[in-house]
Amino acid sequence: MSVKLIRQYTVFIPNVPGALHKFVELFANEGVNIIGIASEIRDDSGVVRIAVDADRKVSHVLTGAGFTTIETFLISIEMPDKPGQLLRLAKVLGENNINITTVYGTSFGGDSGRLLLNVSDTDRALEVLKTEMGAK
Repeated sequence: MSVKLIRQYTVFIPNVPGALHKFVELFANEGVNIIGIASEIRDDSGVVRIAVDADRKVSHVLTGAGFTTIETFLISIEMPDKPGQLLRLAKVLGENNINITTVYGTSFGGDSGRLLLNVSDTDRALEVLKTEMGAK
């Protein structure tokens, strides 16, 4: 199990054709790889969460393009893709009084997958994942 901190940008975008294209083009132009995306669209606007594989901040690029953005850290966990893994993870974090506030992820199409977590205490969660789940 591999664990690392990554950046997430939460951005408000209009619900119109081409809005997502213009948004993700900013990341491509900066050479930043998007490793996770989730959206919630309501009526004429929406919220998009983008997880990126980059050490440097790109919030200035987003605000410069007129987007309102919030930057947070996520925990990226690469783990076996088999039944019960999310249960195990949620149980360990819950037993250590760590709240999962956002989760999304995917399988890599083989025997592993990636979960992206926003939690109430990132430092404590990293410690727990390393000590109790053998994360590296």
